[in-house]
Amino acid sequence: MHISAVHNHNVSQIQGVSVHKVARRVEGERRGTGLPCTQPAVAAVRAAHWAVSDRQAATLMAMTVLQRLATGQHLLDAVARVRGRSRRAFIHRIALDVADGAHALGELEFAAACRRRGMPEPTRQSLRRLSATHAYLDVFFEEHGIVVEIDGAGHQWGLKALDDHLRDNAVVIGGDRVLRINVIGLRLHEDEFMEQVKAALESEWAQANRRAFRKRGR
Repeated sequence: MHISAVHNHNVSQIQGVSVHKVARRVEGERRGTGLPCTQPAVAAVRAAHWAVSDRQAATLMAMTVLQRLATGQHLLDAVARVRGRSRRAFIHRIALDVADGAHALGELEFAAACRRRGMPEPTRQSLRRLSATHAYLDVFFEEHGIVVEIDGAGHQWGLKALDDHLRDNAVVIGGDRVLRINVIGLRLHEDEFMEQVKAALESEWAQANRRAFRKRGR
């Protein structure tokens, strides 16, 4: 169990309890009456600062919203109020990702990651006709027939995953391949994900599609 205590409080050591000293309480952080309890969003941000790794920090923040203990906006508000000592910039980016307010930013960062590796820069938000409807593809390497979807937190809520599966299946049936990257995963494992994208672009299938694309262009 992890608890926070104001820095000038004397706290006895208790087995199984980790005490973290904070400089001050933020306004309105106490929840309910009785045993003092911190608002979930504030507790999540503090826990992210105390975490042993970026991966653990991101997991704690994401699970707070996914389990509906707080909203994405609550998390963003808490980040603005809680001044931790470590990984401040990272926690702010993760809060944006979890709140699904930086989906376009994730696509921009993906394009920048492509440039850093000398990979072709893809088309963003490409409009595609799929059966009786239309869909926007986050990232599309047109010559190679490779689609990359950058998933924000909203893709894990409700029936959004069902819509994603239907769209992905339609894209594949239409002749292209689809890779999916969670936006938080892109921050934590950029090299691994980008290696997969590179491998897809260099695959025999993608090269054959590229030759067919150029032939159609002539």
